[in-house]
Parts: sequence; C-alpha cells; structure tokens
Amino acid sequence: MNFTGTIERIFRKYLPSPFAIAVLLTLLTIVLALGFTENTSNQNHLVVILAYWENGIWNNGLLVFAYQMMLILVLGHVLVLSKPLERVILWLTRYVTNSANAALWVALPTMLISFFNWGLGLIFGAILARKVGEHAQKNGIPINYPLIGACGYVGLMVWHGGISGSAPIKVSEAGHLKSLMENLSNSHILASLPNTLSTSQTVFSSWNLIIFVAVFVTVSLVALRLGRITKPTNLDLPVYRFLTVSDKKPKGAERLDHSKGLSITFGTLILIAFTFQYLPLFKTLNITPNMLNFFMLGLALILHGSFRSFLHAVESAIGDTAGILIQFPLYFGIMGVMASSGMIHGISNFFVSISNEITFPIFTFFSAGLVNVFVPSGGGQWAVQGPLVIESALRLNVPLPKAIMALAYGDQVTNMLQPFWALPLLGITKLKAKEILPYTLIFMLAGSGIYVSGLLIFA
Repeated sequence: MNFTGTIERIFRKYLPSPFAIAVLLTLLTIVLALGFTENTSNQNHLVVILAYWENGIWNNGLLVFAYQMMLILVLGHVLVLSKPLERVILWLTRYVTNSANAALWVALPTMLISFFNWGLGLIFGAILARKVGEHAQKNGIPINYPLIGACGYVGLMVWHGGISGSAPIKVSEAGHLKSLMENLSNSHILASLPNTLSTSQTVFSSWNLIIFVAVFVTVSLVALRLGRITKPTNLDLPVYRFLTVSDKKPKGAERLDHSKGLSITFGTLILIAFTFQYLPLFKTLNITPNMLNFFMLGLALILHGSFRSFLHAVESAIGDTAGILIQFPLYFGIMGVMASSGMIHGISNFFVSISNEITFPIFTFFSAGLVNVFVPSGGGQWAVQGPLVIESALRLNVPLPKAIMALAYGDQVTNMLQPFWALPLLGITKLKAKEILPYTLIFMLAGSGIYVSGLLIFA
C-alpha cells in the first residue's frame, strides 16, 4: 500500500496535466525534428517544421477521427444515464451480500460493457460501484469500498482490445492506414499497406477473444480473492442521484421535446437505417466508428424516451470530452512533424535494429504502456505511435493486426497505473486515487502477464 501511495505522490508532484504534457511533447518533437532531421528545402528549417506541425493539426481525416472518439465517449455516457440502465444497476446491487461477491459483481459487468464501449463501461462501472457502496451501507454489509471502486475502473484495462478501441476500429475504415502514413516518402511502404483491416482480424479474431476471456476470468478471480482477504472500510455516502429532468408540464412546441412517441420513433428509424446500411459490414464482423456511434445514437433516443431527457444527458456527458477536444489536435500536430520530417523512419530503424518478428510485439506492448502514462488517450497515442508501429511491423514482416493489438494492449493496461481516466469515477464514488491504486496495480500486473503471454503464444 505504501508503494502505491508513493506512486500517487510522484504523479501529483511531477506529472503535469494532460494538456501541459501535450504541449511539452509538442515542443520536444519540434526541437528533436530541428536537431535530427535534414532540411531538404530552401526555406528556413524552423519554418518548414512549423508548417509540418500546422498541417498536422488541421489534418481533416484525423479531425474526423477526434470527433468520432468524442461521440463514442458521450453516447456511452448518455446510455448509462437512461432509466433502463439505471434499473439494471439497481438490480445488480441487490445481489451483494459481502465484500467478495461485491467486487466480483462490479468487475464482471464493467469489463463486459467496456469491451463494447469504453465510455459506457467507465460511467457504468463508476455508478455501479457507488450504488454497491450505498447498498452495503444501508444494509450493514461490510465491504472494502476502495476495492469496489477499483473494480468499477477495471474496464479501462480491456477497452482498447474491444469494439470501441481507437486503433482497431479506425483501421477498419477504408483508406485510414494510407491516410495516416501519407506523409511518408517511402513509396514501397505505402504500396504495401492494405486499404482496410477488418475488426474480424483484430477485435473479433480468435486469438484476441481468447486473450480477452483469459483477462476477464483472471481479473474476476483476483477481484474475488481480494474481496475475501481485504479488510472492510467505513462508509459515509449520501444517495447518488441519477439524471433528473424537470417534471414541469410542457407547453406549446415544448411538447415535442417531451414526446415519448417522437423520440422512440426517431430512434427506431435510426436503427432501421443502421440495419440496412451496415448489415453487410456486420456480417463480416467489421465494426467502424460511424457504425458504432449510429447504433448508440438510435438506442439512446429509445432508452431515454424523450428528446429532453436525451439532451439533458448529453449536457451532463459533454464535459468529459473537453480534454479530448483540445488535446487531439496537438497530438495530430506531433504526428505531422514526425511523419513529414522523417522522424518516424528514424525511430522505426531503431526498433527494427533491436527487434525480430517474435520480440517486436512485446517491445510494442511495453512502449505503448509507457507512452500511455504520458499520453493518456488511446486515440492520441494511435495518432503518434501508430505510424511507427505500422512501418516497423511491415519491415519486420510482423502481421499488422498483431502489431496494432499489441499497441492496444499496452495502452489499455497502464490505465490501471495512470489515473487520468479514473477522474469521473473518483468524482462519482467520492474515492481518492491513492485509495484505488493499490488494487488497480494488482489488476495491471495480472493483466500484463496474460497480454505478454498471449502475444508470445499467438506469434
């Protein structure tokens, strides 16, 4: 426990805010580009590098990507705030009788839902943990509440290998890989890139599903064991209120916003359009960001039952996207400098020199885990590290799906060490980072062993 307390103090003292980190990484990238790349134009080298940076910031394809990731988080949060999901959470809490099954009962659904959508899983796990705590407090059930909070966060350890994972669902879009690598001067690399990598090759591949099940079972058993051996903690929790909408009787055109029939009809229309539009992709297990968001939009309108409730939930959820909104363009600028200046090729040469077909996915896993501590955004990390991984994998003849999932595994597992995405959970549960870190670190070690073993076994 003292070890995790030390980690939290180090984070608080030496780790700046995510936005400050993005700015510092931007400045570092520009300095490195000036010092270690050649100027092949007649213009001033700094002017050229800054042009690369500005072009990267406003890369249209990547800006679309940022908006897609924001919608995944917002719509996932909106779904949790619907009445049916509220009833599911309250139903689950009824089966809590002790600290062990409380930990298991929170970890299991949180991981399953996070595999579908990370935004949904993050908020679902947070509210479920809070409601389990309230249930235990009300019924005099002794539980270790920080452990329960950690179990509500454990979905962030499986999300990137799931359906809403930034890297696997983005490479499933036609042309994304070539768009990401378009600034490379190596025409051979560009020519060898596939137009798309279906999620049937990544998320829904047999080996990824086996790894997910192994992590799912192992983490659940660890949570159960921790619930049995840890001491109960004191509870003093007020009742957490779900989304509340004014019951004031609507007048005039306001009735449209409160109309249950109109909201359900429009949501159903979206799901019908979704079925016809995406059925061919669904049959081939190829999930794209637009496909996922379109489905969640229709489902959210149906579950909320009115535009007023839906929009109120959107207002509550939108604040969580602030960091993504402002940080993504900075990471796109970093990617623009690295790709256009040739830095990607130089770093790729280093990885190729120390790796082979077997060890490269392991190096990618650990490097992605380290990068995630400083760049706590799967989408931002993919924009910066993705091109390095792709070029190196092609040169070492490592299958692209495996290289991409190695990055995804490394990115997600160190969320248990980096508490940035735990902020919504900490706010809902009223816990502190230092209270959940002892348990999330244990989950991280257990998961890391499985991910590394899986990458070696399925070489």
